[in-house]
Amino acid sequence: MNQLSHRRGHHGKTDASYGRSLVRRALTWILISAMAQSRRPTRALARPLPGLSSAAAVVPLTLASLVVSEFPMHVLIAESAAALTLARRGALRHRSGVVGLLIAVGAWVQLFAVRQRARNASGILEASLQSALGRDYQGSLTPDCGIERPATWRDVWLPRFTERSRYLLHENLSYGDRGIRNNLDIWRRNDLPLDARAPVLIQIHGSAWTKGSKRGQGYPLMAHMAERGWVCVAINYSLAPAAHWPAHIIDTKRAIAWVKREIATYGGDPEFIAVTGGSAGGHLSALAALSANDPVFQPGFEDADTSVQAAVPLYGVYDLLDRAGDSPPQQEEFLTKIVIGASQDEAHEIWDHGSPLSHVRPDAPPMFVIHGDIDTFTNHEQARAFAQALSAVSRNPVAYAELPGAQHSFDVMPSVRTSATVRAIDRFLTFVQRKADVRITEVLEGHADPAAG
Repeated sequence: MNQLSHRRGHHGKTDASYGRSLVRRALTWILISAMAQSRRPTRALARPLPGLSSAAAVVPLTLASLVVSEFPMHVLIAESAAALTLARRGALRHRSGVVGLLIAVGAWVQLFAVRQRARNASGILEASLQSALGRDYQGSLTPDCGIERPATWRDVWLPRFTERSRYLLHENLSYGDRGIRNNLDIWRRNDLPLDARAPVLIQIHGSAWTKGSKRGQGYPLMAHMAERGWVCVAINYSLAPAAHWPAHIIDTKRAIAWVKREIATYGGDPEFIAVTGGSAGGHLSALAALSANDPVFQPGFEDADTSVQAAVPLYGVYDLLDRAGDSPPQQEEFLTKIVIGASQDEAHEIWDHGSPLSHVRPDAPPMFVIHGDIDTFTNHEQARAFAQALSAVSRNPVAYAELPGAQHSFDVMPSVRTSATVRAIDRFLTFVQRKADVRITEVLEGHADPAAG
């Protein structure tokens, strides 16, 4: 064994060194496989770092977790290729290499479990829709909308990361006076008639109210809905710390008002507008839907109609005050120093009024709240509590889907889970839109009270 251990291989390294290299890699692989199934490893690794500096650890760990949770089979192939390379160079001729291989096998077994959780998303999403809309809700959908198409080999192994060039027809339109931060893009099919009166979906980007833009987020959903004949609008808005809260929601409202005024020119229907977004965009879409025409959020355009007909917030923050105590420990400090610019004690009303939870009401528009249960940055417990609170008072449907194994920003990846989520959102919005069309027809024909919910 000693002779084998010191046998020189590739680049002059010994079998023992290759074996130890396999152990180190396998331990890393099993850690990231664990992070793709639970948020605990990521939060535990970040805990020793004080305050906002924990982001230095959380962000890269979360990115690793995101990639593994959405593309586990790709990761398995890459890890297997690395292990095979080390084995061919002599790693398995030393006992440490054998141990490393056993650890690696454990990581690969976990990756199969990660894959199965992703494939279960379709059933979980459908169950949430049936619970909110009724078991037979698909009967009111068009046949192509209700179909759950099985993933093809291309969907799994060669997903498209962007369809932006195909559907982006109008770029950098101005809806306000804040330059690039008040620009928006319009996605639509090239053959959609300008008088189509197509339903409209507004995409609000995330990235902690401080970063991001209309580029790079929401692409799978916007491409899908544009292909289905919707008009999609992706907006920029003012960012902190250059602009403190509530500049973000004021810009969101200003964009909604612009869409109401102008979208018919681009083939959209100003009478049916839905909003969606993830993370900070989830917070803003939920708040915009629940605070229609609130003058606090519409300074200078108080008379503009900013109501929307549906909302689909993903992995958002729903209570800035964190009344349930379930937010990540750094959130209050981050909001105080960077986003709001004042503490809860100094500006309690601003924090409260900026929380979607503070605006739950009986006439809230239909809402589909989606969150992953391994989300590192925002808590699914808060999303669940928000959905329950809204469902308890709202006269309209409130659906909530909690996706096992889904990380923050999971829908940015064109994965099997994202595809299932996009199709579920399509079914929800199409159901709401078709019900709204029926309602309008009944009102016009005198068969319904226009003031009824």
